[in-house]
Amino acid sequence: MDQSPTPQELEAIAVEAASAGAHTVRVAAGVLGAIRTKSSPTDPVTSLDLAAERAIRTVLAERSPGSTVLGEEHGESGGSSRVGWIVDPIDGTVNLTYDLPVMSVSVAATLAGQVVAGAVVDVLRPEVFSARLNGGARLDGRRLRASGATDLAHSLIGTGFAYTPEGRAREAAVLSRVLPAARDIRCFGSAALNLCWVACGRLDGFYQRDMQIWDYAAGELIAAEGGAALLQPGPGNRQLMVASAVPIHESLCALVA
Repeated sequence: MDQSPTPQELEAIAVEAASAGAHTVRVAAGVLGAIRTKSSPTDPVTSLDLAAERAIRTVLAERSPGSTVLGEEHGESGGSSRVGWIVDPIDGTVNLTYDLPVMSVSVAATLAGQVVAGAVVDVLRPEVFSARLNGGARLDGRRLRASGATDLAHSLIGTGFAYTPEGRAREAAVLSRVLPAARDIRCFGSAALNLCWVACGRLDGFYQRDMQIWDYAAGELIAAEGGAALLQPGPGNRQLMVASAVPIHESLCALVA
């Protein structure tokens, strides 16, 4: 008999773990440790990223023993069960280093490699977004529904940019197509929150290239369970994510792809 936890149980654990990480960031925001960089000089990581991931991993070790954990900062630790976790301890580290109030903590659960639950916590508001596969999406327990926007010209679109100059040059060309076609563009610096805001209708759509799995694993599920249409990242589209209201999805994908 399969003794794996249910998606509902994994959603609750994801909320608990993401909330622990968010608390770690919240109480220390503005008091940063030494800043270093990762992929480029514009891609910082702080000691707070590492502390937040440790707080998340502590909860997961207690509530989901034997599971595999893949974290942005501490890498992957193997496990013996069918359960896996994908962790982004701070999505929005650049905002954090500039004291800008948009950052989140993202935790997704997998069963046999499929994402079945997830939570994204807005660190400073604070709001808790969560979802489970085929079980809907929630904001602080209330069910979410994506925007019903029917016309791209009247739609607010979110995006994010690569860390490399070459990637940003390519994205500038895409932006020059999307901006005249949409109501307006916003770049908030947290892909996970952008996806959650699509799920609840604060944004009508969101797109971004070159995303890592921890950037979108939980947010993608939340957007899908909120009723958004999705183009999933993959090697064939250079890791392009598009999430939007269903009626504008085809038009937005055509502009950005």
